[in-house]
Amino acid sequence: MNNQSNFNFPKIAVPLVIVFIVLIIILLRSTVTIGSGEAGVLYRTLGGGVVTEEPPMGEGFHVIAPWNKVFIYEVRQQSLEEKMQVLSSNGLEIKLDASTWFQPTYEDLGRLHKEKGEQYIERLLKPAIRSAARAVVGRYNPEQLYASKREAIQKEILEETQMLLENQYVQVNEVLVRDVSLPPSIKDAIERKLKQEQESLEYEFRLTKAQKEAQRQKIEAEGKAMANKILSASLNDAILREKGIQATIELSKSSNSKVIVIGSGEDGMPLILGNN
Repeated sequence: MNNQSNFNFPKIAVPLVIVFIVLIIILLRSTVTIGSGEAGVLYRTLGGGVVTEEPPMGEGFHVIAPWNKVFIYEVRQQSLEEKMQVLSSNGLEIKLDASTWFQPTYEDLGRLHKEKGEQYIERLLKPAIRSAARAVVGRYNPEQLYASKREAIQKEILEETQMLLENQYVQVNEVLVRDVSLPPSIKDAIERKLKQEQESLEYEFRLTKAQKEAQRQKIEAEGKAMANKILSASLNDAILREKGIQATIELSKSSNSKVIVIGSGEDGMPLILGNN
């Protein structure tokens, strides 16, 4: 009897174990956890495929039918580093090192998955950036690219990329051009030219400064000469005599011992004797 009980026990346990395993699998396939900065696109295997008319599944724990799937996308801003070789306006090869900040459009995540797929960066974003860079760089010559147009290039590449990706469910926020590399011979020639232009501007500045200083001194001298001319014209013997008398009176008030002889000068001005 005991032997029969021991023999029947595995027959009861095996179905229970199988049922338990099936339940575990169903439970695992029926739940999904979406992390921070992510969103999920629901795929209904028996109900129309990718869900595009409903908002994406947000962060956190979700329960789904075990036969459905969830495709998870990063929806926060991301950075794409690109090194490209493009041609300038005169056909010279330029190496461009740029970063692009982008993110998928959250409310259109289902359409992005359905129409572009999980490889949308390779299929959609990279080709658009490269095409925009070629179009923009092709408008400038090497000197402009090297010296003065980097900010303009960034802005134009951004605008071109945004135009190419319009209604493509991807949002491009910024394009940053980190480096523009020219062939060494062209780079050296441009640097020599820029140095010569800088030296020429410095020489012109010094020359202009010297001319302004000479003009200032000339005006100052002319002003002094005019003032002296006006002063000489306004003075006569009577005025000079009056000024001399006033000065003598003030001098006589001082505590120093002196002898003042009135009217003894050649021009009738007082003489001051014994000035100690």
